[in-house]
Amino acid sequence: MPAAKKKTTTANASPERRRELLNTAAEVFAAQGYNATTVRRIADEAGMLAGSLYYHFDSKESMLDEILSTFLTELWDGYDAVLAAGLGPRDTIEALVTESFREIDRHRAAVAIYQKESKHLADQPRFGYLADSQQKFEKAWLGTLERGVADGVFRADLDIRLTYRFVRDTVWVAASWYRPGGQHSPEEIARQYLSMVLDGIAVRE
Repeated sequence: MPAAKKKTTTANASPERRRELLNTAAEVFAAQGYNATTVRRIADEAGMLAGSLYYHFDSKESMLDEILSTFLTELWDGYDAVLAAGLGPRDTIEALVTESFREIDRHRAAVAIYQKESKHLADQPRFGYLADSQQKFEKAWLGTLERGVADGVFRADLDIRLTYRFVRDTVWVAASWYRPGGQHSPEEIARQYLSMVLDGIAVRE
């Protein structure tokens, strides 16, 4: 009987309130780590009793699942649009990097959680989509870099996998310091990163 009541109340929870609670949970997970975070801590940060949180979510795991799946769904909406646009290799890399920074702007805490937690979460059936997303992500980036080398846009001696790892880590580590509403927009940060990655930092002679 309690389970049925919980399900009904969760279904009636307002979308706005759910988003607020998920944002709070994401910040706590990102700061403390998923395993170290208790439902009570999330409730404290949200200004409510721990038991009241269960009117909105049936578990801490459900909250994490919704945070990560929402982030990845939006990420792939943007990435798929870029990959379907028929751009050249350099333009595709530029668009993917820019889209990545937009996602960091929208889901900074979720990105931080993904970086910290995805490796061990991917072993759990509920989070199997994390490994699928990682494989798809790698295929998109490696394929674009390989196409760039084949087309003569990128250097022939480029180590494709090393380049992919460098660009991936350089971009996503920004979630550790980026704060929405800061001095630079996501697009401006992406432009600066792309300038350094694609053109270097030394003055050309």
